[in-house]
Order: sequence, then C-alpha cells, then structure tokens
Amino acid sequence: MDASRRHDEVPSGLREGNRMAGLTRRDTLLSGTAALIGAATLPLIGAHAADLDVPTADVKSPDFKAESGATLRVLRPAKFVDPDEVLFRANTKKFSDQTGIPVRVDFVGWEDVQPQTAVAANTGAGPDIIIGFGSAPQIYANKLIQMNDLAEYLGAKYGGWHQLAQIYSCRWGTQDWLAIPMGGSGGASVYRVSWLKEAGYDSIPNDHAGFLEMATKLKKNNHPIGFALGHAVGDGNGFANWLLWSFGASLTDEKGKVSLDSKETIAALNYARELYPQMIEGTLSWGDPSNNKAFAAGDISLTFNGVSIYYVAKNSSDPKLQAIAADTNHQVPPLGMAKKSPSSSLVVNAMAFRHTKYPNACKEYLRFMMEAPQYAPWLAGCLGYWSNSLKAYGKMAFWDADPKLKPYIDSMDTPYYDSYKGPISAASSAVAANYTLVDMFASVATGNATPEAAVKTAARQAARYLKG
Repeated sequence: MDASRRHDEVPSGLREGNRMAGLTRRDTLLSGTAALIGAATLPLIGAHAADLDVPTADVKSPDFKAESGATLRVLRPAKFVDPDEVLFRANTKKFSDQTGIPVRVDFVGWEDVQPQTAVAANTGAGPDIIIGFGSAPQIYANKLIQMNDLAEYLGAKYGGWHQLAQIYSCRWGTQDWLAIPMGGSGGASVYRVSWLKEAGYDSIPNDHAGFLEMATKLKKNNHPIGFALGHAVGDGNGFANWLLWSFGASLTDEKGKVSLDSKETIAALNYARELYPQMIEGTLSWGDPSNNKAFAAGDISLTFNGVSIYYVAKNSSDPKLQAIAADTNHQVPPLGMAKKSPSSSLVVNAMAFRHTKYPNACKEYLRFMMEAPQYAPWLAGCLGYWSNSLKAYGKMAFWDADPKLKPYIDSMDTPYYDSYKGPISAASSAVAANYTLVDMFASVATGNATPEAAVKTAARQAARYLKG
C-alpha cells in the first residue's frame, strides 16, 4: 500500500542516528542482532552462494548498454532493520565496481518519500530512480520509463511476479510495467502460544465466529487482544481493511464507484461492535507503536504486525522479552469470507523517471539489484521484514530456518490493495490517508453511531475524494 497510509511514522530515534525509540513496528533491530545478520550475510554477496538457493530459469538477459559517462542517483526509504541498508549499499557498491558507474543512494525518512517523489515528477529533476511506495507508479505513470523488457525478463527467470506486485506496478488495466516492485512489508497475526492454549486453542480460528469466541475467552483469562482503532498509519488502516475485506466488502467497485454502503460492510461493522469489548482498553487512541509496546509488555495476547515484535524480543538481552519471543508465533490473518488472506503489503516500487539522462543505466542497475547474487542475501538479511515480489525467492532456505517466519513468505500473493476493487489513484490514496474506514469502524465499535449511519457517512466522505 502507498506511503500515505501503510507505513509507520519514523521514530525520532531514526532521525537521530537510528537509536532505538521503543518497540515500534518497523524499529531497527537491536544492534547486536544487526551485526550478527550483517556478518552472516555479507560474505554471500562476494561468494554468490545465494545463487544456489534460488530456482531460476535459463533466460537471456536484456542487453541494457549503459550510456557513456553515466552516473545515477537513487532515493529510497530509510532502513528499519539494519541489514536493509548495509546490504543495499554493499550491492550498489558491487554494481559500481563492476560497471564503473557511480551511484549515490540517499536514504530518507518514510514520511519524506512521497513529497520528494512528487517534486521530482512535477519538476522533471532530481533522482534518476526513486524507490517509492505502492501507488506512486499509478499516480506518476506519465513521468516514468516503461519497464516491460526488464519486468518480463525477471518474471521469466524467477518464477513470475506475485499478484500484488503486478497490481501496483503495471499501468492500471494493462500489462505495461511502470516500475520494478522490489518487495513488500506484510503483516500477520502475532500471538502468545501459551495463552491461546490456555484458552483451548492450538491456532487462531479462520472464521469470524470462531475468532470472536477465542477473543472472548482470552479476555476472560485476562489476556485481551489489541488492534488499533486510532489514527495509526499502518495498524489502524490495516485492521479496518481486514474487517472490510474479510466480510467481502470493498471501498469501490471495479469501475471505481464507491461501493462501501453494502450489506457486507454492515456485517463487518456489527462484528467490530462485538469484537471491540474483547480488546484491551485504549485502542481508540493507539498509534503505530502502541500494539508493539502492549505485546512486549505482556498486556495483549494477539495483534496484527510485521516480524519486528518477534525479532526485537528474540534478540533482546532482557530475559522477559526472550521468554515472550519463545512464546510468540505468527499466522496468516483469519480469512473470514475471503479466499485469500484479507490483508495487504506495503509495496516498494523502483521507478526510473523520464528526466534521467541515463535510462539504460537505470535499468541495468535495477536488473543487477534484483538478480539472485544481490537480491537473495538482501532478502534473507532482512529476515522477512521485506517479503519477495518474485515467486522464486519464496523458496529460499532462510524461510525454513525459522518456521515462525513462514506466514510472511506470501505477503504479496494477494488481490487486496488500498482502493480495492477499483483503480488506484491519488484520490483513492487520500481516502486511506484521512482514516475514513478507521473512523467508520471506531464510531460503531464505541456505540457512537449505528452501522447504517456510519457507513453512509464514510461513503459520502469517500465519494468526495473519488468523484473526479
């Protein structure tokens, strides 16, 4: 999903030298862990050992002849796990060493990516490549270099692209590639194993009724669940979308007309009203760090999140957090009425802008970064924080090294996205950025509005953005 809603706010610690600023969803891993990861994965970059770990087809590479005197500037989101930057920079240096093309990579705060992308697109100046968030290629489609040749080559060699990668990166309604999707940050159910067993469960029920019954038992045992119903960029919108999609509802229809006022949405709202009393108090004011902190404190038994809660706890020197990690597991969010996991990923898309003087060098750089000797160690080093956009990388051995990572493998194998089921646009992104769905569910959960009144209010708000 796009940067307007699916990313977390950058902790102040990140702006101040990447110091830990608390257990936020996309916090940097503990320095000791990061050092261990870096030490373990960096040798792979030189040895190309990762080639053996990825099943590939014998496909001829496109001949991207870089322009004479080419230099590149790349802008991308700042790290939230250390190996992301360490390995990305190492791969970039390797590219420069092999090609002689200097590449400058700027890592900027997540909240700065979208405005800087807009400036580059509107002024026709700035970075040659921007690795932006989900919807950006659709918004700036006419400013981008088409990537069909590169995308088709990578898809043919690495087992094809996951569905979400194509939804965000192809020009809407076509097979014309506007960007190269490098990966996505997905979410899963994060839960305490012993507390579920205490309530009589070995795993999380996949149906709504079973999930509600489990939540009720957990609350009775003083282990409530916790989901953000406040203006949390990632967690609030993610929970609202799960409620909507798992009941078969959608923001828009295939043509982009607001379809929110439906019996499916009413059912989702009624369910939210029943689920809310099983939650810990205070979720109406939760921001993105809140569920992480509550889980790490032992205050909640279950939430939706990425891998960061588990890994920060697992690699902590605090015995209490280590014990929580040992008692933590992950599962795909309950399907409800959906056929595939009713959740999405924050997709990062590499876009080459038409203002670049070196379009071939841009494509060659992106090809290099997506090939197994570079991409595989980067993916493994991030330990599931980024999930793979190309299917072959889901067969890498590191996913099996810790079974608790497995729910994140197919995070991009989903048909769900911000403006599901309609076209992606700046207007559809604005609906999410203004928490239209979150506020709708929160108003019903607290009894401040009936489902019928809340859905009509939300539908009117969405229509104001989408009318054009």
